[in-house]
Amino acid sequence: MNNLKRLISVSAINLSLLFTAQATSHELGLQVFSLRHQFAEDPAKTLDQIQEWGLHAVEGGRDLYGYTVEEFRAELDKRDIDIVSADTSFEELRDNPMAAVYRAKFYGASYTTFYWVPHGETFTFEDAKKTVEVMNSAGELLKKHGVTLQYHAHGYEYLEYKNETLFDYIIQNVEHAKFQMDVFWTKHGGMDPTKLLQKYPGKFTSLHLKDRKKGTPNSSKGSADRDTNVVLGQGDVGIADVVAEAKKQGIRYFFLEDESSRVVSQIPKSLSYLKSLEKY
Repeated sequence: MNNLKRLISVSAINLSLLFTAQATSHELGLQVFSLRHQFAEDPAKTLDQIQEWGLHAVEGGRDLYGYTVEEFRAELDKRDIDIVSADTSFEELRDNPMAAVYRAKFYGASYTTFYWVPHGETFTFEDAKKTVEVMNSAGELLKKHGVTLQYHAHGYEYLEYKNETLFDYIIQNVEHAKFQMDVFWTKHGGMDPTKLLQKYPGKFTSLHLKDRKKGTPNSSKGSADRDTNVVLGQGDVGIADVVAEAKKQGIRYFFLEDESSRVVSQIPKSLSYLKSLEKY
């Protein structure tokens, strides 16, 4: 078992080096929300697991898992793990954007990312306008402090608007922020992730890599059964095409996210699949 764990760790380290070697702008990381249940049980052991996978770039920083913020930063530093994108929220960006600045600067993060816009049963044009206003206002402030704001769409933004979508309206009107594509939610919302990257080169600064079980119906609700998250390459998202296009565009961070109950067994398999794309 120990030999297997060492093999997984070495493979993951080689994979991380592979992504960096192919172009200095690429790095493989992890959204720590993937391990939320494991953190709840044993945060130190969970951080050890991330280190064993050879992953040193993560997203997070709002949930502290019983640590103080200083203790959490120290635990990360001990394992050579960096928060490169600090989590924030729409409400924080709207009401107290300096809090997002302080959090990102404390961790030394170059990015801060929010993942949801509060809305009613259906995301509307008024919601999209509100999103643009907050992103431009907060994004400009964050930019002044050396931090890039990213919005991570969840699929409810892809409703039709003027022969395009509400997401098109948002991305076309945001001037002071960027976007993070979660390829699962993009697919789930009825879009083609690769084509959307090609439509907006330079607008996306990072990806969430996760795959969707084949046969899963699309939805504009921004929600799905978490166990429709499958090993990368086994679903219907088209991960190989997405990765190839993202590399071509020089997108820097590829964050693994796996929300399934099988996350601990699936992530090493996803790492192996990404390694297989070396010749892609």
